[in-house]
This record gives sequence, C-alpha cells and structure tokens, in this order.
Amino acid sequence: MVVKNAHKTIDIITDEICNKKGEEIVYINFESINNSPCDFFIICTGKSNRQIQSISKSVEKKVFEKLKMKPWQTEGKNSDWILIDYSDIVVHIFKTEMREHYDLEGLWGDGKIKKYNCE
Repeated sequence: MVVKNAHKTIDIITDEICNKKGEEIVYINFESINNSPCDFFIICTGKSNRQIQSISKSVEKKVFEKLKMKPWQTEGKNSDWILIDYSDIVVHIFKTEMREHYDLEGLWGDGKIKKYNCE
C-alpha cells in the first residue's frame, strides 16, 4: 500500500495524537534516504499503557474515517510500544522508558527529524 497524500495523512495522525494528549511528537522524513524502511516515522510518547492504546485506536479510527485507509499491520496492542504500519508511514507510540531504550531518533538520525507542536 502506498500512501497517496502522505503529508495529509501525517497531519491527520499527528492531530489525533495531540487530541489524545500524546507527548514529544517527532516526524522523521526518510524520502531522500536509500533503503529506508519507509518514507516517514511518526513517534510519540504516552504516559501509560492505557493512553498509548487510546492513541493507537484513535489514530486508526480517524485515518479510516477521513481516508478509508486501514493499517497494513499493527503490533504491540498490549505492550509499552505500539507500532501502526501504513507501509510508507509507520507510527510508533511508546511509553517513556521504551522510547528511551530503543532511541529511534538516534538510530534513524540520518532522516530529517522535525518536532511537532500540538499548539
């Protein structure tokens, strides 16, 4: 599945993360990098498992409502890290400890990293 209008999809996802009070939202653009796993990562933090589950459900629901798109795959529904894979856009929703441990921003630092503000 290729996301036709990636930036519109990213806006929908990040707005929904903000609506559910997700924190430390970053967007990593890999479009100019060869052999990247996808074109974009969206990464955020939730304070509890319940919150990260809520963010995940809300993102999936809103993307489907607005774009009729379902994720190719979702992993970690009952853990400290939920991944929603829209093929070209992968959303990572972490609890703080897991995000620090895996440090995706450091690991994928070759991409263009942009912090997202909910204001």
